[in-house]
Amino acid sequence: MSEQSLIENLELPKGERSADDSLLDSYSRTVIGVAQRISPAVVNIGVLKVRKELSGAGSGLIITPDGYVLTNEHVVHGANLIEVRLNDGRKIDAQIVGTDPASDTAVLRIPGSDLPNARLGDSQKLKVGQLVVAIGNPFGFQCTVTAGVISALGRSLRSTTGRLIENIIQTDAALNPGSSGGPLVNSRGQVIGMNTAVIFPAQGLCFAIPINTVKRVAQMLISKGKVSRGYLGIIARPAPIQRRVARVTGLNQESGVGVVDVAPNSPAQQAKICKNDIIVNIGGSNVTNIDELHRFLDENPAGQEYTITLLRGTDLLNLTVFPEEVPPQEK
Repeated sequence: MSEQSLIENLELPKGERSADDSLLDSYSRTVIGVAQRISPAVVNIGVLKVRKELSGAGSGLIITPDGYVLTNEHVVHGANLIEVRLNDGRKIDAQIVGTDPASDTAVLRIPGSDLPNARLGDSQKLKVGQLVVAIGNPFGFQCTVTAGVISALGRSLRSTTGRLIENIIQTDAALNPGSSGGPLVNSRGQVIGMNTAVIFPAQGLCFAIPINTVKRVAQMLISKGKVSRGYLGIIARPAPIQRRVARVTGLNQESGVGVVDVAPNSPAQQAKICKNDIIVNIGGSNVTNIDELHRFLDENPAGQEYTITLLRGTDLLNLTVFPEEVPPQEK
């Protein structure tokens, strides 16, 4: 075989080559567009503690033109002084508006107006396998962009308080120390998660808090300076409802909140809620996902009586539950 024939044999057919190039170009354009749209709102957070030495660093995201910034609670925990460095190089001192260790969420405030800010999306619409882009400052490298896919949904991580953060997003978009608090973004440039954890020494096991959870917590921190939440005492997961069961019971919803486990002496145990039950309603509010259950517990007073409706097999049961204020060790 001649050298020219060998070269021609190794080359892809022209049609196939252009199709591959087109796919790669489309992927690249998507990632580039997301990076250009979101990077100006991503900030580097430097934390000073007792000795006034830089003792921690992470990432953050500006979410309003007047300077509200999202980050992880563990990034700013114990800080005496917080310095935020913007994408344009400006360094600004930040104040803590409020923190919630139970969800590893914190809101900061920097002075300014007309600041670049990110658009927040809806994490309830996520699908496994969809493209995501992570932006942050790993090891202090400003606005590092990585891309990957959503590897799994509905994971659970334990916060520094010991409380489980539920409905966590797993991604293979590379994260490293310093990425915490940065955004996880979909292909439309909407923030769908806040990067929070990496499992070492594994590769490609990275996690983000869903943005619906972060939004709910941030709203309370901004309006009240703290988060007060009710406590049922369950470990939960998303749970689909079979059409046959929905038809038999007359339920007009396709999903609820599955009970994975029940804590001893908890309000859930006292109400006789059991493992494998599927919660579909509480206090008259339909519950189709974990965010809706959390929202109810966050927005309604603890210590009051509520009717909780659940599926147990093919039986629809109404029980009475008294959510308690989250125990101190859980906050």
